[in-house]
Amino acid sequence: MVKPDDVWIKMLNKELKYVHDKSYLQQHPKLQPKMRAILLDWLLEVSEVYSLHRQTAYLAQDYFDRFMLTQENVNKDYLQLIGITALFIASKIEEIYPPKIYEFAYVTDGACDMWDIQRTELHLLKALEWNLCPETPISWLKLYAQVEAQKDEENFLEPQFSQETYIQITQLLDLCIMDISSLDFSYSVLAAAAFCHFSTFDVVHKVSGLTWESVSSCVRWMSPFMDTLRSEAKPQLKNFPRVKADDRHNIQTHVAYLDLLERQVDSTNVQLSPVAPGLILTPPSSTEKPANP
Repeated sequence: MVKPDDVWIKMLNKELKYVHDKSYLQQHPKLQPKMRAILLDWLLEVSEVYSLHRQTAYLAQDYFDRFMLTQENVNKDYLQLIGITALFIASKIEEIYPPKIYEFAYVTDGACDMWDIQRTELHLLKALEWNLCPETPISWLKLYAQVEAQKDEENFLEPQFSQETYIQITQLLDLCIMDISSLDFSYSVLAAAAFCHFSTFDVVHKVSGLTWESVSSCVRWMSPFMDTLRSEAKPQLKNFPRVKADDRHNIQTHVAYLDLLERQVDSTNVQLSPVAPGLILTPPSSTEKPANP
């Protein structure tokens, strides 16, 4: 039987091991925060097209940010290749049946081929020193939600929470990670702060062990994002081919996050830097899957 304390300690140790820091942009003078937002928005869209799990998408985000922390002077034209390679690696870690490499090349619309992805995969793996199993905001959120609903320690690893509430919280996290300032916070705090917007802090403290002092700044930072989402229709559970009903909430979905981010930025009177024409990335629809070469 897996003990809750064992899971908790393992996750906390991982959080100390895997470091992320938004200051990496100082190492890349040609890049702007919105370029990262555009890339992550596209990766979430690709993830939905291929019915990838949320954890896969968030692993890709983590790989991308940690990789960029090890590099200098990366050109914006290289971002899509780094991003799709990060998603390719993450899918092999997390998915039972990951898409093939040619499918990842296909969604770049000719910008990257399979050999580009293979070469970049080795580059990423070496830069990350093969450290590929961080906890993410999603894995922390799942733990918190399970602890909150848990009545029986013997089934601690079995999810027992509302799918509808879960996808609302994940949508808030999706929007927040578009902003590079999300990297100011640990993933456990990001997940706890998102939980705070859908529950009382007493509950969040019970499931996370975190104090109000440790999460309050993140809760306040997250509030404008939550205000933006309140003006939108609540997310609905989607059906995916070959995905069981009790796993639907774990599949990454995409909405117009860039539009929502712009709206949130406008509401706080801060402007995102303009992006060069042609950087907007659009994957093909899920009905346009490539044929096996």
